Amino acid sequence: MDVANRIRAKLTEALAPVRLEIVDDSHRHKGHAGHDPRGESHFSVTVVSEAFRGKSRVERHRQVNALLAEELRERVHALALRTLTPDEAA
Repeated sequence: MDVANRIRAKLTEALAPVRLEIVDDSHRHKGHAGHDPRGESHFSVTVVSEAFRGKSRVERHRQVNALLAEELRERVHALALRTLTPDEAA
């Protein structure tokens, strides 16, 4: 399974998002630190989930980073996160 699909599967299972957008930005970082010639090294992710209610932005990001710890260790160099509740996204 490719990295984007692993990210999608893990976040979907753990957070039951009402919206999940995953954008592979790797091509924009060619030649920069952390770039992997295989791609799938830099992502922008938007997650809208009720699971974030009552949590600070830092807590939300820590939660997502913990869920994706394996991907961050293995291949993902950069992960830009936007984490919202459904009310915040409306």
